[in-house]
Amino acid sequence: MSTDTAQGAEPDPSPAGPTETALTTRAGIAARFERLPLSRWHVTVRLIVGVVTFFEAFDQLLIAYALPELRDEWHLTTGDATAVLTVGSAGMLVGALLSGRLADRYGRVKVIAYCVAASGLASLALTACTSLTPFLALRFLQGLAIGGEVPVAAAFISEITRSFKRGRFVLLYELVFPAGLTVGALVAAWVVPAAGWRVMFAVAAVPGLLAFLVQRRVPESPRWLADRGRLTEADAVMSGIEAKVSAATGQPLPPPVTAPAAPAPSPAPAAGTATPAERAATGVRGLFTGRYRRRTLVVGAIWFTGYFVNYGVTSWLPSIYKDEYGLGLSDALLYSTVTSVAGLLGCLFVALTVDVLGRRRIFAVCLGASAALLLTLAALGAHSPVQVLIWTSLSAVGFFGSNICLYLYTPELYPTRMRALGCSVGGAVNRLGVILGPILVGVVYAANDSVVAVFVMLGAVAVIGAVVAGTLAEETANRPLEEISP
Repeated sequence: MSTDTAQGAEPDPSPAGPTETALTTRAGIAARFERLPLSRWHVTVRLIVGVVTFFEAFDQLLIAYALPELRDEWHLTTGDATAVLTVGSAGMLVGALLSGRLADRYGRVKVIAYCVAASGLASLALTACTSLTPFLALRFLQGLAIGGEVPVAAAFISEITRSFKRGRFVLLYELVFPAGLTVGALVAAWVVPAAGWRVMFAVAAVPGLLAFLVQRRVPESPRWLADRGRLTEADAVMSGIEAKVSAATGQPLPPPVTAPAAPAPSPAPAAGTATPAERAATGVRGLFTGRYRRRTLVVGAIWFTGYFVNYGVTSWLPSIYKDEYGLGLSDALLYSTVTSVAGLLGCLFVALTVDVLGRRRIFAVCLGASAALLLTLAALGAHSPVQVLIWTSLSAVGFFGSNICLYLYTPELYPTRMRALGCSVGGAVNRLGVILGPILVGVVYAANDSVVAVFVMLGAVAVIGAVVAGTLAEETANRPLEEISP
């Protein structure tokens, strides 16, 4: 890798900083990001992409709140209801796998924009459905778009952020996803009983217009451009970013340092070095080459267990409150919303502490605490809706917190050339959890005619995730992306 020598000692009148060959390589672009202080530019980009992700989350959860009304309107069986809950997740699984390849080949911003436009159009079309079959088809298509946007956006936000306090910056962006879930729950709890499920999907279609804003205001990732060999474009975009950051802070930028940094105090072996096979690793095979094999298996296990528990709980809560405890629709939706709000608080706690506590400890503690709380609820017998409300809400603090941390952790584990693919595979594995969680909850609930067995199963899955994370996850806090994944 090239180093910056004399240029760093000379004053540079341009806010974009030096543009010599050494600073337009992949290492040079990374060094230029590392010197950027947090500024209005970062916040603006995070806000635009965050609003997009917010409404994708808003769309995703609507089906759980529409389901009780759909069951009555279309006389759905338990199998039909399970299909309604899971078909969107099946689309998200496929969308996640496709989007990673597309984003690594054609760019992050294009994929994000196209996905949000497609999601909005599908949501609008859902309002015209009068039977189950077209509804399922459109939910699958909408799932393709949502599943495609979320992991690519996570990769993009990581790539425009320096290593110092990266966790806090990225997770304050990622908070928009659980915030979207929470706002969706609050709005749905009011709108669905008052105006019906079609109005909710009509409202969710409006943000599709944000696709134009993304294309116009969000620059492509310079790290991705440089990795693809488009060094002139990478330098031009990076220079524009540097100019905006310098103007926002009112100060000249420090010179970038491209020399290798001192070894990090992380316990990870061979930090910053890689075998020839690892350096050549690309595509799906690359995710299972060298150090990346263990990372892929470990993070996949955390994705699966965390989202299995998350959606096993939240997807069925409105129906459980209504069918098991006899609550009215409004009360069932309100109780479910409290759990989502509690989960949002857990996400905020993780965002503010992840750089101090570290990623591995967050996963182990959050999933372990969720397991203990769900198993306690089962031991108490889950005799009343209030009891279920209290213990599931406390548990949601943990599994929501763990899950949001995955959107920070996964992009850190892979190099730029396969970062979006790594995120998309993680997104696909989480979709397996999202699909199987509600399915198995439905099966166990129907077989036992009791929610106790459901909470035992969910608690056991959370235990598995906590053990895997606590013993096998690699710590990445406050380390440059290029050092973690050379």
